[in-house]
Amino acid sequence: MNPAANDHREAKLAYKQGHQPIGVYQIRNIATGRIYFGSSNNLDAIFNRHRFDLSLNSHRIKELQQDWKDYGEANFVFEVLEMIEQSDEPGRNYREELKELEQTWLERLKPEYRL
Repeated sequence: MNPAANDHREAKLAYKQGHQPIGVYQIRNIATGRIYFGSSNNLDAIFNRHRFDLSLNSHRIKELQQDWKDYGEANFVFEVLEMIEQSDEPGRNYREELKELEQTWLERLKPEYRL
Protein backbone atom coordinates (compact mmCIF):
# COMPACT_ATOMS: atom_id res chain seq x y z
CA MET A 1 0.00 0.00 0.00
CA ASN A 2 1.16 3.54 -0.75
CA PRO A 3 2.51 5.10 2.49
CA ALA A 4 1.34 8.60 1.50
CA ALA A 5 -2.22 7.37 0.91
CA ASN A 6 -2.18 5.62 4.27
CA ASP A 7 -0.98 8.81 6.02
CA HIS A 8 -3.74 10.79 4.31
CA ARG A 9 -6.37 8.24 5.34
CA GLU A 10 -5.17 8.29 8.96
CA ALA A 11 -5.14 12.10 9.05
CA LYS A 12 -8.67 12.21 7.64
CA LEU A 13 -9.91 9.69 10.21
CA ALA A 14 -8.25 11.62 13.07
CA TYR A 15 -9.88 14.83 11.85
CA LYS A 16 -13.34 13.23 11.72
CA GLN A 17 -12.93 11.75 15.19
CA GLY A 18 -11.67 14.99 16.71
CA HIS A 19 -13.86 17.65 18.22
CA GLN A 20 -14.70 20.67 16.11
CA PRO A 21 -14.17 23.99 17.94
CA ILE A 22 -17.49 25.29 19.33
CA GLY A 23 -17.92 28.84 20.58
CA VAL A 24 -18.71 32.48 20.02
CA TYR A 25 -16.79 34.78 17.72
CA GLN A 26 -16.68 38.23 16.26
CA ILE A 27 -15.60 39.76 13.01
CA ARG A 28 -14.24 43.18 13.90
CA ASN A 29 -13.68 46.04 11.50
CA ILE A 30 -10.55 47.65 12.97
CA ALA A 31 -11.04 50.79 10.87
CA THR A 32 -14.49 51.56 12.33
CA GLY A 33 -14.64 49.40 15.46
CA ARG A 34 -17.87 47.84 14.18
CA ILE A 35 -18.46 44.31 15.48
CA TYR A 36 -20.29 41.49 13.77
CA PHE A 37 -21.06 38.75 16.30
CA GLY A 38 -21.96 35.08 15.97
CA SER A 39 -21.66 31.57 17.32
CA SER A 40 -20.94 28.24 15.69
CA ASN A 41 -20.51 24.57 16.40
CA ASN A 42 -17.54 24.68 14.02
CA LEU A 43 -15.55 27.90 14.29
CA ASP A 44 -12.99 26.97 11.63
CA ALA A 45 -15.71 26.31 9.07
CA ILE A 46 -17.71 29.45 9.84
CA PHE A 47 -14.65 31.70 9.43
CA ASN A 48 -13.94 30.06 6.08
CA ARG A 49 -17.56 30.52 5.04
CA HIS A 50 -17.60 34.23 5.94
CA ARG A 51 -14.34 34.85 4.08
CA PHE A 52 -15.57 32.94 1.05
CA ASP A 53 -18.91 34.78 0.91
CA LEU A 54 -17.20 38.14 1.39
CA SER A 55 -14.66 37.42 -1.34
CA LEU A 56 -17.52 36.61 -3.75
CA ASN A 57 -19.42 39.76 -2.75
CA SER A 58 -22.32 37.57 -1.65
CA HIS A 59 -22.43 37.84 2.14
CA ARG A 60 -25.97 37.87 3.56
CA ILE A 61 -25.18 40.75 5.95
CA LYS A 62 -25.12 43.65 3.51
CA GLU A 63 -23.49 46.06 5.99
CA LEU A 64 -20.59 43.66 6.54
CA GLN A 65 -20.24 43.16 2.79
CA GLN A 66 -20.17 46.92 2.22
CA ASP A 67 -17.58 47.42 4.98
CA TRP A 68 -15.46 44.66 3.43
CA LYS A 69 -15.67 46.42 0.08
CA ASP A 70 -14.98 49.89 1.55
CA TYR A 71 -12.15 49.02 3.96
CA GLY A 72 -10.65 45.82 2.53
CA GLU A 73 -9.84 42.46 4.06
CA ALA A 74 -6.76 43.82 5.86
CA ASN A 75 -9.03 45.87 8.14
CA PHE A 76 -10.92 42.87 9.50
CA VAL A 77 -10.05 40.56 12.37
CA PHE A 78 -11.76 37.20 12.89
CA GLU A 79 -11.63 36.48 16.62
CA VAL A 80 -12.77 33.63 18.84
CA LEU A 81 -14.21 35.16 21.98
CA GLU A 82 -14.79 31.98 23.94
CA MET A 83 -14.85 28.27 23.24
CA ILE A 84 -16.76 25.50 24.93
CA GLU A 85 -14.49 22.91 26.47
CA GLN A 86 -15.56 19.58 25.00
CA SER A 87 -15.55 16.15 26.52
CA ASP A 88 -16.84 12.68 25.75
CA GLU A 89 -19.49 13.02 28.46
CA PRO A 90 -22.64 11.25 27.22
CA GLY A 91 -25.80 13.32 26.88
CA ARG A 92 -24.04 16.66 27.04
CA ASN A 93 -26.06 19.35 25.24
CA TYR A 94 -23.54 21.53 23.41
CA ARG A 95 -26.29 23.35 21.54
CA GLU A 96 -27.84 24.59 24.79
CA GLU A 97 -24.42 25.49 26.23
CA LEU A 98 -23.63 27.47 23.08
CA LYS A 99 -26.97 29.28 23.29
CA GLU A 100 -26.25 30.33 26.90
CA LEU A 101 -22.68 31.38 26.07
CA GLU A 102 -23.93 33.41 23.12
CA GLN A 103 -26.47 35.22 25.31
CA THR A 104 -23.79 36.09 27.88
CA TRP A 105 -21.58 37.61 25.16
CA LEU A 106 -24.49 39.44 23.54
CA GLU A 107 -25.23 41.17 26.82
CA ARG A 108 -21.55 42.00 27.30
CA LEU A 109 -20.77 43.25 23.79
CA LYS A 110 -24.08 44.66 22.56
CA PRO A 111 -22.89 44.28 18.93
CA GLU A 112 -24.49 46.15 16.07
CA TYR A 113 -24.90 43.00 13.98
CA ARG A 114 -25.44 39.30 14.63
CA LEU A 115 -24.19 36.76 12.13
